[in-house]
Amino acid sequence: MRIGIYHVNGVNGRLSVLLRWLERAAPDIACLQELKAPQDKLPEGPIRDLGYNVIWHGQKSWNGVAILSRVGKIHETRRGLPGDPDDSHSRYIEAAVNGILIGCLYPPNGNPKPSAALRVYRRPASFLRSLIVAELKLVRSV
Repeated sequence: MRIGIYHVNGVNGRLSVLLRWLERAAPDIACLQELKAPQDKLPEGPIRDLGYNVIWHGQKSWNGVAILSRVGKIHETRRGLPGDPDDSHSRYIEAAVNGILIGCLYPPNGNPKPSAALRVYRRPASFLRSLIVAELKLVRSV
């Protein structure tokens, strides 16, 4: 199975570039980061036209992640990182595809507050340890 990670930096403004990458690289699964689009503005049609199922966790102007699959149905298992019920950032989405758990994380870069980025990095680290202990087939993108 080919899994690709693509940092989009604005899915609607760079849709033609994303579609060209999907056609050329042809990943079976793709994890997209930094969609910069609210939930209702993801260009789902052109992505589906290339044969991909898609789920996403959008946010206006910032963040946003998506998982695309052309090898099976996507079963969403989590939206948002555990550990902070007040988290309003769309930085994590997780789904099962053909029995494999796919996690797509868009972490902050640490500017201007490195401590905020470290808090976000610690949350998935703890969560991923729990998945490893559960002996699940796991793929994560960072």
